[in-house]
Amino acid sequence: MARFDDQVAIVTGSATGIGYGIAKRLGCEGAKVVMVDFDSELGEQAASELAARGTPTELTLGDVAEPDTAERAVKQALDTWGRIDILVNNAGIGGVNGNIWELEVEEMDRVYRTNLRGVFSFSHTVIPHMLERDYGRIVNIASIAGKEGNPRMVPYSATKAAVIGLTKSVGKELSGTGVRVNCVTPAVVQTRILDEFTPEQVAYMVERIPLGRTGEISEIAALVAWLASEECSFSTGAVFDISGGRATY
Repeated sequence: MARFDDQVAIVTGSATGIGYGIAKRLGCEGAKVVMVDFDSELGEQAASELAARGTPTELTLGDVAEPDTAERAVKQALDTWGRIDILVNNAGIGGVNGNIWELEVEEMDRVYRTNLRGVFSFSHTVIPHMLERDYGRIVNIASIAGKEGNPRMVPYSATKAAVIGLTKSVGKELSGTGVRVNCVTPAVVQTRILDEFTPEQVAYMVERIPLGRTGEISEIAALVAWLASEECSFSTGAVFDISGGRATY
């Protein structure tokens, strides 16, 4: 029996990169997956690929910051399979590189909507259904930037720090239940989000990793799979470092 047989997972930002890697890993271990993304072309392609691998797959298209997107994803999961066991809040954007005094205030709003409001919206919508069954696993994808702060990346760093704070708060709110809430803090991983950054910014981030390389999507997915499993029973509101040694706390 596979680890996630009969379980249903919602994974946001899962058309590419880390999100797709996580959806694929959960599917390989038996999960049924609702993929959520704003890009219809990439989303449909990723969902088709996952289904071709034998993973029962549904696709919800929309902006994770909008409550309607979370409501539609939940409805798809419940109408199709009748349950939600796992939520992975992965959707995120990097934002424009620049010192805080060089950025428009609207840039903070733009990054916040995806990186934090999206996590809030999906958690807000999914948790009541997990509570009905007194079981669930929520994994939020934060960043080492949320722990240490990257210069010229204030909106990204600040919103990822907020994801860590949200995780700690919600973990405590649900500590008397069967729902566990944790987050991971990756360092640089070779995904499309790096296209938003300047080469100098990427070099800055990689140079600070003691292992001297970027992380692999499969490495992030492996950690998330454990956090999304029943085996993760004594950790909640916790932050799991996967930064190649960069984290200092």
